[in-house]
Amino acid sequence: MEAVAVQRTHRRRSNFRGMLVIPFVAFMVFFVLIPLFLILFYAFTDASGRPSLANWADIFTSFEKWKTIGITFAVAITTTAICILIAYPIAFILSNKKFNKNKVLVYVFLLPMWVNFVIRTMALKDMINTMFSSLTANLPFLGLVIGMVYDYLPFAILPLYNQMLKMDKNQIEAAADLGANPFRVFFKVIVPMTVPGIISACTMTFMPTMSSYVIAYHMSNDKIQIIGSLINFYFMSGTGGYNSGAVLSLVMLIIIGFSLVLERLSNNKEDARKGGIW
Repeated sequence: MEAVAVQRTHRRRSNFRGMLVIPFVAFMVFFVLIPLFLILFYAFTDASGRPSLANWADIFTSFEKWKTIGITFAVAITTTAICILIAYPIAFILSNKKFNKNKVLVYVFLLPMWVNFVIRTMALKDMINTMFSSLTANLPFLGLVIGMVYDYLPFAILPLYNQMLKMDKNQIEAAADLGANPFRVFFKVIVPMTVPGIISACTMTFMPTMSSYVIAYHMSNDKIQIIGSLINFYFMSGTGGYNSGAVLSLVMLIIIGFSLVLERLSNNKEDARKGGIW
């Protein structure tokens, strides 16, 4: 009898745990799998719903589409590079207890993430145009990059900060004690230990930059189109644009997936290097 009671209790717990999974499964089905299926359907069909690859041919043979993809990469790479250059010293200062004893500075840099990015973008645009007389209208690429850096800088600071908290301070002190100057300590000891954080910061900055059509629209006065802007244009134009928009969505998904694979491979190499005998 006792064994039967135990089995019933175990069965009830298993059923309860199974019920807890239902909301997550429903969310994944309705908001991930079904939209992905619709994108695949529209990407490989024409406006009448018949199977077709004409949308892919139009995307990859159009100079304007390649121009948009090139501009997107230029904006994403420039934004990522500037974010890393700014975020690295900030994260180093935040992770150093000598400069940041109560961690208040960490919240100062992360608090903007709690505000809606559209509100932040509009406020930044008004402030820049007030100070520099319509800079976003006269220099749209510069205004767009400033807006991207402003919005995604916290996403670069956070992974670098977390990685720098894990640094072995003994290695830094040992390098200095052995006669290495600050320049060599930084590039030979500190930077190699923060490579995983740099890769994560690049990924978290590069990927959302490619799809931030709202920032591109406001900060460039709709003068610069990125992939996200073009996808939004196609889907908002009506049924006929769904097919081209779906193709571009898949292209961007492939690019993001490739970036994630590179990040994973880099992290695996870094883990293997740390786990070696030497």
